[in-house]
Amino acid sequence: MQTSVIHFLDNEGVDYRLLPHSKPAKTIEEAAKERGVAPEQMVKSVLLRDMSGFHVLACVPGPAQVDPTKVRAMFGCRRMTCANAADVEKITGLVIGTVAPIGLKQPLPLIFDHSIKAHERVNISSGDRMAGIELETDDLLLLCDPMFADICR
Repeated sequence: MQTSVIHFLDNEGVDYRLLPHSKPAKTIEEAAKERGVAPEQMVKSVLLRDMSGFHVLACVPGPAQVDPTKVRAMFGCRRMTCANAADVEKITGLVIGTVAPIGLKQPLPLIFDHSIKAHERVNISSGDRMAGIELETDDLLLLCDPMFADICR
């Protein structure tokens, strides 16, 4: 399996573990079960956009929900909503459900909720619905260099 996410990790020389799925996961809970990890260890990546077309990738623990009003306050935007499927693919190069905060088609502002730091290891999407990636949280944070804020609902 070769995706932009895996390619990025290989190029950076980061240790990770590929966690194959027996079937495509449609929810965070399904993905966590397939990978044998707690949903709280999953990193959910949500692409948000404002009315002018500015995009930001917000990342929260799997069971949590991104609060767009908190994110927009961080960037001084008037209104912010989730990007549609076409925009997600166009901006990230990945389809909804496979977006990770690395291996993106173009650089994006990244904002992580503080609670992502609660676990020593986290799970991100591999860029493919049939596998996830486990890596050390510190490695992910070094690769992403995100802003941090309270962005959960």
